[in-house]
Amino acid sequence: MNKNTSSIVSKVWSFCNPLRDVGVGYGDYLEQLTYLLFLKMANEYEKPPHHRKLGIPKDFNWESLTEKKGAELELHYSHLLRELSNAKGILGQIFVKSQNKIQDPAMLAKIIDMIDSEQWLVLGADVKGDIYESLLEQNAKDVKSGAGQYFTPRPLIKAMVECVAPKLGKTIADPACGTGGFFLATYDYLVASNKLDKEQNKFLKLQTFYGNEIVAGTRRLALMNLFLHNIGDIDSANFISPADALIASSPITYDYVLANPPFGKKSSQTFTNEEGEQEKDDLTYNRQDFFATTSNKQLNFVQHIKTMLKTTGIASVVVPDNVLFEGGAGETVRKKLLETTDLHTILRLPTGIFYAQGVKANVIFFDNKPADKNAWTKEVWVYDYRTNTHHTLKKNPLKLEDLKDFIKCYNPQNRHQRKETFNQETNSEGRFRKFTYEEIIARDKTSLDISWIKDKSLTDFDDLPQPELLAQEITENLESALQSFREIASKI
Repeated sequence: MNKNTSSIVSKVWSFCNPLRDVGVGYGDYLEQLTYLLFLKMANEYEKPPHHRKLGIPKDFNWESLTEKKGAELELHYSHLLRELSNAKGILGQIFVKSQNKIQDPAMLAKIIDMIDSEQWLVLGADVKGDIYESLLEQNAKDVKSGAGQYFTPRPLIKAMVECVAPKLGKTIADPACGTGGFFLATYDYLVASNKLDKEQNKFLKLQTFYGNEIVAGTRRLALMNLFLHNIGDIDSANFISPADALIASSPITYDYVLANPPFGKKSSQTFTNEEGEQEKDDLTYNRQDFFATTSNKQLNFVQHIKTMLKTTGIASVVVPDNVLFEGGAGETVRKKLLETTDLHTILRLPTGIFYAQGVKANVIFFDNKPADKNAWTKEVWVYDYRTNTHHTLKKNPLKLEDLKDFIKCYNPQNRHQRKETFNQETNSEGRFRKFTYEEIIARDKTSLDISWIKDKSLTDFDDLPQPELLAQEITENLESALQSFREIASKI
C-alpha cells in the first residue's frame, strides 16, 4: 500500500472509534461508507469529462447531501436511503434494505465532508480497491461483527488463483462470493499476466465474473468492492445474484469455479412456530443432478460446484475436514467426484488462518470431465501444510510466501510433471505426496483426510509450540466441539 493510499485509509478509519462510542460498529460504518462513496463517485461520473446519465434523482444525489446540515441532513439522508433502495439495477442492489445507522448529524456531516474532499475517480482502481479491501479486512477482524466468515485470507486466495492459472476470455464463478475476494485476485492475476486489448478488457470487466451472495449486506460490500476495483460498471447489469445458489442448478456453466463456501455443516432456515418461538429447520436440497441428498451444506456446495462446471471446467474449493472423511453422503460424494472428475490435488491448511474460529480446512482442486465408464482420477497429490505449522491472526498471519512451496510443488505450468517430496524408501517426511486411486478407494469410507507427517508436539516436548499457540489450538478445538453440540441440541 503506497503512502497516499495509507493516508486515505487512516483518514477514513479515523471515524471508527468516535462512532463506536455512540454504538455504530465497524460493519455499520463500512455499510454507510459504501452508500456515501457510491453517491460521490456517481456525482463525479455525471460531471465533465464523463457526462454520464446514471439515473440518480436530483433530489437524492450527492449534492443534496452536501447542501444540508444538522437535523435536516439526518432526516434527508434517511429519506434518500429509503428511496434509492427501490431503484433498479446495481443502484438498487447497493441500497437494498439500507438504513441510516449514524444518528449523530454532526458526525454524519464530517464523514460526508471527508468523502467530498477527495476526487475518487482520479485515484487509480488499485488505490481505490486497496482502500476498500483494507477496510473490509479491518471489519473482518472485529470478532463481534461476525464479518470474518465472509472474508477468506487473501494470501490463500492468491495461491489458489496462481495454481489454477486462469486464462483470458473465460468465465469465472463463485456461488458464495462473500465480499468478492476470488474475483479480485483473479482479475489482478489476469491483468498482470496479459497485455489486454480493448475487447479483452471489456470482456474481463463485464462478462467474466458471476456470483451468488444471499446476505444483502455482504452482497452490497461485494458489489462496491468489485466496482472500486474496475470490475463491472456503475450502470452495468448486476452479476452477483441474491438467490440461494443451492436451490437449483446453474442456468449456465463456467470455465472456472473458485470458492470458499460458508462454514457450518447444516443448511437451515429460521421460521416462527405457532407459539411465536423461532425454530430452525434443516434444509435438504432435492436435486436430481446431485450425487447424494443431504442437509450437509458443504457437501451440497461441492456437488453444486461440480454441476456448475463445463466439461472442461476447473474448480478450486475450500472445504472443512468433514467433507474429506464423513461417511454416508460424504462417502458417496467423494467416490463420485473421484470417478467423474480428476480430483488431483488437496492442500491441508493449518489452523489459525481464518477469522472464523475452530476451522480445520483444506483446498481441493479438481478438473471436470465428460462421462466415462472408467474413473477419471488416477492419483491424488496431497500437500500437508497443517502438521507442525502454526499461524495466528495477529502475531504470525498467513502470508503468500508461506504457500510458495506448495505452488512450486503444484507446478501450475504443467501439473502432470510433479515430484514427491516424500521419499518412500527412506520414509523422509516431505510435505508433498501422491496416492493412487486404488489406494484411496481401499481406505475406510474412501477417506481423503490423509496425513503422514509426525506431529512433533505429540512426540517432542522440547519442541512444543508457544503458549499462545497452544491456547489458540485449545480454543479452536473447543469452538469446533461447541458447534457439534449446537447441532445435536437443535435436533433434540
